[in-house]
Amino acid sequence: MPSLADATVQALSLLILGDRDLWEIIGISFRVSVTAIAIAIPPALLTAFFLAHLEFPGRRVLISLFNTLLSLPAVVIGLVVYLLLSRQGPLGDWRLLFTQTAMVVAQVLLAFPILVAMSHAAFQAADQRAWETARTLGIASARAFVMVVGEVRFGLLAAALAGFGRIIAEVGASMMVGGNILHYTRNIPTAIALETSMGNFAQGIALGIVLLVIAFALNLSLQYFQGRGRLSL
Repeated sequence: MPSLADATVQALSLLILGDRDLWEIIGISFRVSVTAIAIAIPPALLTAFFLAHLEFPGRRVLISLFNTLLSLPAVVIGLVVYLLLSRQGPLGDWRLLFTQTAMVVAQVLLAFPILVAMSHAAFQAADQRAWETARTLGIASARAFVMVVGEVRFGLLAAALAGFGRIIAEVGASMMVGGNILHYTRNIPTAIALETSMGNFAQGIALGIVLLVIAFALNLSLQYFQGRGRLSL
């Protein structure tokens, strides 16, 4: 077994020299996760807005539910999606199990509670009079909504970054519904788990470095947007 130093040097060589399989795995991760976050953002944004600005029976229960779902393990989401898409499941005829589409579905479900909870907090922190004033002045609902979103844009960007960070690093759901198929559904976290179990530490470390860089970049961006959001209030 190579030493940690040797494995790290090999890992950096793979990244710098552009190992084809390695960068294909990275590309699959980004394609699936970017698609998932893009799908999840619009309905999550609308849900958070309604929870922040409308009063209706069960509103507080829904808020508590979304906050509770923040801690839901990824493997539970994977199990639910697996049962839905399996051959014996209600959606088995769609033949989506072990595809990138199944991975997108699982990641959308993972990101949605985070997006709703953080976006709701952003809307709540904003001046509630902005929406009320816009509606009083007769501004159309869609335009008033865009105005409010503009007021809390930095908080919403922070929510999107947090949701993306959550799904690109998860392994449980992607492994269960994607099947970890080489050249098709193998993403960064599932590849790390597989390569490490096989003793291929160089590739595992290389992919771990990529995840670490992504996490660092997302955290820097999150700190920046949270700071801008506080300055704009």
